[in-house]
Amino acid sequence: MDRRKGSGSRDANGGGLAEATASRLRFEDADEVAEEVGMEVEVEDSSAAAEEVIGNDKTSADYYFDSYSHFGIHEEMLKDVVRTRSYQNVITQNNFLFKDKIVLDVGAGTGILSLFCAKAGAKHVYAIECSQMADMAKEIVKTNGFSEVITVIKGKVEEIELPVPKVDVIISEWMGYFLLFENMLDTVLFARDKWLADDGVVLPDKASLHLTAIEDAEYKEDKIEFWNNVYGFDMSCIKKQAMMEPLVDTVDANQIVTNCQLLKTMDISKMSSGDASFTVPFKLVAERNDFIHALVAYFNVSFTKCHKLMGFSTGPRSKSTHWKQTVLYLEDVVTICEGETLSGTMTVANNKKNPRDIDITLKYSINGQRSKVSRTQHYKMR
Repeated sequence: MDRRKGSGSRDANGGGLAEATASRLRFEDADEVAEEVGMEVEVEDSSAAAEEVIGNDKTSADYYFDSYSHFGIHEEMLKDVVRTRSYQNVITQNNFLFKDKIVLDVGAGTGILSLFCAKAGAKHVYAIECSQMADMAKEIVKTNGFSEVITVIKGKVEEIELPVPKVDVIISEWMGYFLLFENMLDTVLFARDKWLADDGVVLPDKASLHLTAIEDAEYKEDKIEFWNNVYGFDMSCIKKQAMMEPLVDTVDANQIVTNCQLLKTMDISKMSSGDASFTVPFKLVAERNDFIHALVAYFNVSFTKCHKLMGFSTGPRSKSTHWKQTVLYLEDVVTICEGETLSGTMTVANNKKNPRDIDITLKYSINGQRSKVSRTQHYKMR
């Protein structure tokens, strides 16, 4: 999973405060389809024993938590003003959800969400963080005078015990690239089932995955076709691997060729772990004559329990975030005419060896004036 090289415009810390956070949810993708499409088919999720590495007893989960021990990744997330201001506004503008309540912050990191909750009048906040950043979070809580309100607990959610039987609110920033990469959602669902009171609230409580198609000839040439001729040598065997790795990058809205379609909506307050593996159909209709080089996925999150609907979008027509978008390059260059349809299905499932990774199977076809294609491609987010 690579990132595109490029200009400062790709920096998630692109000056100024997010505009889409104050009183209502602003999804700037005007052509988004607002309905589920067709029947969803659940994909069976199975786990496999972790492979041992000689001389090292760390698992993939250990490496995942280690990556969050460095301050740099937290700096990037905190400077993502769409992300952080959205959570801040949800908490500070809806203190009726937090006033005198017991709050659980899952994956607390530096403790920023816990601090927002404490400031909003929470009775007590339990901040769970498994990485070494937990030690820093304790110091941050102490420095800011909230040690009596916030308790930082270092450990895995699945292994620790809380000093209270139930909590009123669970808040978490669990979303990964492509919404589901890193599989932190399972941890939130575990915490919900174990500790959330019957009338409790999960924030955010809704998340949706969306899909569109783009023209991207220049970068596909640089990223994929490059391997066909490297200083006169054929390295196309690497091209096959490059095609399988989704690219995380900021897509220019002008590259969008089709409508943007809703693929999947998740209700975090009700869903089960298996619901994060699925097969869904899609139908993308061309809005102009152009070429399609890739499909692009992005997500929206919503806080529907607020006084007014709040949330944010990571779509290419919205303010950039550190999640950017996920680009899936097609083997074919699809020549599409206005009004023609690229249709198919997308299957998403946790990788069997490492459930924090994602396997994506894309089936697509078009029977148009200038393109007649039917193909299946496999992608692996690692």
